[in-house]
Amino acid sequence: MIAYTRTAFLVGITAAFLGGLLIGGSAAPVQGQAPPAGGFAAVPGERGGLDITGPYEVVANWPKPLSTLPGHENWTWGSVQGVFAESPNRVYMVQRGELPNIPRPPARPLPEIGPSLSFPVGQAPFRNASQGPASSPPGAGGPGADPDDPKQAWRGRMGIDARWEHTIVVFNDAGDLVEQWTQWDKMMRRPHAVYVSPYDAQRHVWVVDDHSHAIFKFTNDGKQIVQMIGTPGQKGADATHFNRPTFMSWLPDGSFFVADGYNGNRVAKFDRDGKFLWTSGEPGQPGGRETRLGYFNTVHGIAADPVTRRVYVSDRSNRRIQVLDGDTGKPADQWPVGTQTNLQFLIIPADRSGVWGFTDTTARIAKWDFNGRLLYSWGVLGDFPGAFFNMHGASTDQQGNLYVAEVGGGRVQKFRPRKGANPAYLVGPPAYAAWK
Repeated sequence: MIAYTRTAFLVGITAAFLGGLLIGGSAAPVQGQAPPAGGFAAVPGERGGLDITGPYEVVANWPKPLSTLPGHENWTWGSVQGVFAESPNRVYMVQRGELPNIPRPPARPLPEIGPSLSFPVGQAPFRNASQGPASSPPGAGGPGADPDDPKQAWRGRMGIDARWEHTIVVFNDAGDLVEQWTQWDKMMRRPHAVYVSPYDAQRHVWVVDDHSHAIFKFTNDGKQIVQMIGTPGQKGADATHFNRPTFMSWLPDGSFFVADGYNGNRVAKFDRDGKFLWTSGEPGQPGGRETRLGYFNTVHGIAADPVTRRVYVSDRSNRRIQVLDGDTGKPADQWPVGTQTNLQFLIIPADRSGVWGFTDTTARIAKWDFNGRLLYSWGVLGDFPGAFFNMHGASTDQQGNLYVAEVGGGRVQKFRPRKGANPAYLVGPPAYAAWK
């Protein structure tokens, strides 16, 4: 009797529960479910998709192929080191010469190297424009490499494997090549980055050349050099010497910071006229094991916060971002970026939406807040439009377009915001305090 009563009780409770679900409508079919209150899609409410290009879409055929230029029918862009958008209609690019324009070759076995090997590998880019004995010149590219060591020099055939031309070029909004600063090709040894200071009304163009151990400041039309920071051809770590510098960043008073660099272990600060102010940094332990503040291995991307005047630095080989006081150089903070990440480039937009990082091996564009909390990331590895192969530099323009330079992919890509994209996922606008 007791067992029967207990069974009847359980059956009654179950029936009441199911009845409540049906009456309340909670068991409605999937088609009738309301969309979730939140999510991380770049375009809120979008059905399907994987956000392969995040909140952006690729602008097709930008820039126009180099092969459309007379005399360059068989050539394409080399390892693209840097990009900077002065405006949508004036976009600078620096690259390490040109490479042969060849289609993807058919796969073939390589028994002379080993069993079960073939080239090219499926579902992977077939050429790395930056790395390899016959890739884009001039060799001696990685951290610790010596530009003056003949054993580390490029081993390709000039005119066949590469040409040292068009190291500095300018594109318009349509991707047309509108300026060719070829008069400086012979002077450039390994152009690494290009900028226009947002606080310079004359819009001088700065080019960092890591093999020259120097930074060159040009008139906006590229016709004249008006200043050199560092001593070309001489390495060092003092007020007048660099050791393979990489990138730059400015504060509103016109002072600027130099990440120094591939073989250096410091950040150097200069006033608006180029007078040396201070240096910050010590050599870190080799092998990516350094955890102490103020010790660096491969000082790469750099971005200054115009409000707090803090400087965010990619301590690349130690897989972290270090933060310095921009007035004193004193280390203030740090956070890791992942053991498999080469963090190449940093941007702090004018809207101070966060610290944006552009990574190499993990092919991600990431957003952190100013305390290092990860807010969003996107990107996939590949050589198809919208994918990334060794990102190295980036820039935005006044229309919200994003430009990304790829050293391995040998290209620069232009992205426009997708319709309805979450503004928080877009790299913010650049600062243009002194000019439009």
